[in-house]
Amino acid sequence: DRPCPRSHPRTCMKCGQGTAALVIRVGDPFCRGCFREYFVHKFRAMLGKNRVIFPGEKVLLAVSGGPASSAMVRQVQEGLSREAAKRLRFVPGLVYVEEGAVRRQSPEQREQTLAQMETLLQATGFPYHVIHLEEALQLPPSILQPGLERSGPSGPSYKEAVDSFIQQQRQDGDSGTSLPGHSTQDTPAGSPATPRLPDAAQTQELLRGFEAAGTATAREELLQMLRTHLIVQTARDRGYAKVMMGESLTRVAIKLLTNLSLGRGAFLAVDTVSLGVTRCRGGVAWWWHSPLAALHPQGFTDQRHGDVMVVRPMRDYTAKEIAFYNRFFSVPTVSVPPLFTKRREKPSIHQLVERFLLGLQEEFPSTISTVYRTGEKLSPEPAKASSESQRCLLCLCGLDTDGGEW
Repeated sequence: DRPCPRSHPRTCMKCGQGTAALVIRVGDPFCRGCFREYFVHKFRAMLGKNRVIFPGEKVLLAVSGGPASSAMVRQVQEGLSREAAKRLRFVPGLVYVEEGAVRRQSPEQREQTLAQMETLLQATGFPYHVIHLEEALQLPPSILQPGLERSGPSGPSYKEAVDSFIQQQRQDGDSGTSLPGHSTQDTPAGSPATPRLPDAAQTQELLRGFEAAGTATAREELLQMLRTHLIVQTARDRGYAKVMMGESLTRVAIKLLTNLSLGRGAFLAVDTVSLGVTRCRGGVAWWWHSPLAALHPQGFTDQRHGDVMVVRPMRDYTAKEIAFYNRFFSVPTVSVPPLFTKRREKPSIHQLVERFLLGLQEEFPSTISTVYRTGEKLSPEPAKASSESQRCLLCLCGLDTDGGEW
């Protein structure tokens, strides 16, 4: 009997020589070397063609220890290395939000997770900030309002900023191995073996708030909101103009259907689609409806917070691609338990949508990418608030309660 053709090793579609180590999509086999080049190029291209992160700008990377954010940190590490062909030129910092209290971890388990995360963060060599979810109880009221944008119409163009940055490096005699402002002065004191936890009273107050939420869905929403508020406030306090979130294509697609299931209105598009922005000489050019919009991937930026822009550089990677990259190239991750659920409680809508989409993806490999691309067609224009009185305090989008306007 002749063996099935699929039993033969497949050849890499890029180099045509190496044996394929994985198949990304149905007809895209890659060897390890070509897959790494493909993965790195996609990240650099995403940052390069959007041009929203300027040279020398401070960027805060939100790290959860999960696969996507860990892969994002590795990409930034390699992009800043001296051996990189096209080096990244921004100044990175890391932030980790510790959520062990609402994940039903004991103090010993929380300390163990913190020690693992501190080891991971310290290994990057970047300044980092460890904050606890309990600190959300002390957030200022200003977190419920968008801050004033730091860049005005007189700001330099991206090209001017790059030229100025290179010229400054040459004047300072910089060999290119360091970036201005790249120090560890913000790194918390203390060794990974002895991390400090919040007071028990703060933890109990936080747990009472989560237990008051009637459903698992409400607790998921509360956790996401508090986490985002803490990250944005940390960026404001530490002088970071941009925040990088490690949301993958798979995660964005799940969020899109979840928001739809929750009855979102204006907020639906903002979480997955944002108005494309590029700088031009003399100001900021907004061109959602212009022909250039086709060249600018939407959903890369989220500017609801005003002075802090959220960017999603991992949004073109599927969870499968990230998992293979982390496994092939030994990217360390830290796993945490899920959010607690009450006895005999139904799963959250977030969990149900995730199971539904991932189940479809197994039989129909284009499911998640189709949902994601469909979401890109949504316009975020209705989410803009005409005045502060018409702005939602929770999502910072315009109120869409007047049914006659939709």
